[in-house]
Amino acid sequence: NQVLGKIEVGGGNLDQYRTFYSCLYRSLLFPRKFYELDEAGKPVHYSPYNGQVLPGYMFTDTGFWDTFRCLFPLLNLMYPSMNKEMQEGLINTYKESGFFPEWASPGHRDCMIGNNSASVLADAYLKGIKVEDVKTLYEGLIHGTKSVHPTVSSTGRRGYEYYNKLGYVPYDVKINENTARTLEYAYNDWCIYQLAKELKRPEKEIQLFAKRAMNYKNVFDKDSKLMRGKNEDGTFQSPFSPLKWGDAFTEGNSWHYSWSVFHDPQGLIDLMGGKDMFITMLDSVFSVPPVFDESYYGQVIHEIREMTIMNMGNYAHGNQPIQHMIYLYNYAGQPWKAQYWLRQVMDKMYTPGPDGYCGDEDNGQTSAWYVFSALGFYPVCPGTDEYVVGAPLLKKATLHLENGNSLIIHATDNNKKNMYIQTINLNGTEYKKNYLRHEDLLKGGNINFQMGSQPNLSRGTEEESFPYSFSKVLKKIH
Repeated sequence: NQVLGKIEVGGGNLDQYRTFYSCLYRSLLFPRKFYELDEAGKPVHYSPYNGQVLPGYMFTDTGFWDTFRCLFPLLNLMYPSMNKEMQEGLINTYKESGFFPEWASPGHRDCMIGNNSASVLADAYLKGIKVEDVKTLYEGLIHGTKSVHPTVSSTGRRGYEYYNKLGYVPYDVKINENTARTLEYAYNDWCIYQLAKELKRPEKEIQLFAKRAMNYKNVFDKDSKLMRGKNEDGTFQSPFSPLKWGDAFTEGNSWHYSWSVFHDPQGLIDLMGGKDMFITMLDSVFSVPPVFDESYYGQVIHEIREMTIMNMGNYAHGNQPIQHMIYLYNYAGQPWKAQYWLRQVMDKMYTPGPDGYCGDEDNGQTSAWYVFSALGFYPVCPGTDEYVVGAPLLKKATLHLENGNSLIIHATDNNKKNMYIQTINLNGTEYKKNYLRHEDLLKGGNINFQMGSQPNLSRGTEEESFPYSFSKVLKKIH
């Protein structure tokens, strides 16, 4: 009750309450404490990295490939003191092993891809969760961009030599899931860029990571308007099927991974040919039949089967890479489409029954998605202070924040048919933006969503109401 009671929901039905609190509960199971208190009451841990008993915090059993997306942002918002312990534990992992973890269980595990410890560390620090040894934090992040663990290739950056030289990990150099790695490394570089600015690092260093943050463009294929494997000589992989799972991607296909540009949706919009084409491509995810090519795996893996069973086209919510995609409608000025599809996912893919999850729960990420989405907003891009507005599921929610403030969310006239936001009122004033700021949420107060059965086609169409996008920042700088 103490932990789950941090969020109180009302105005729904019993099934919705059971689903919400089951998701909140599962969001808070991992990572696990891997420390205890000594006779003086100070934390001490056995290190799975060097076999020693050492002072300080340690946590384990979490995979950042999943949980950077919204699980750790949920901790930053609702449980910051617990997450500070976790951040200190990550510093200890680097000190004891030479690398930040990407998947700990209990030590480094060779599992999944990416360098998303950069997202977890940067987002926490930028949201006010300050570790004591920030010098070591930053040192570890830089080290991870130019090295890979000698025995656990998922820790550090596999393929960093190619990525740092060419701006992408090639398809034909026998590094699996190369395009997915490129996309995640580019976002991870943007996270380091954000932290480098905050720490007032040398301008040359800041600009290096700003440049690398745009590397996602190197694997964009203008013909298909999707992300595609690219060979070392600069040609694209051939043949290419957007329906092929794995290969250049991780447990997904090009339809799923082409949206993994968390930090720069406007740049992706420009690559695809503008907002109208971007919307068309988003729509296509749902209109393409749930067909697939499993030849890379040689079998139908459970993530594929879960997509086909859910029957929402090629939208595969049971796997993490696409879970933010619906919110991208906000960046192109059609937030009502996000509101429609979010409600479909919440109503159809989460239930309180034995089969109540639509796929891999993965250390709390799929649960945290529901918690945020049911409240009405979502952290599309950890590393910013913005939460993109969605479609609240319940009529009321009260967030009891750790700073002593309470944020009360009302969704007036909310029901199964009234899924569309008509207006938003923040502390008595009409609010026109498609996003909410972290600092505003921490102040507490009242947010009122007026809901209706028809889309409000005029709300959220103004450019200044769109959420953060890195290309816009660069244009202002230039």
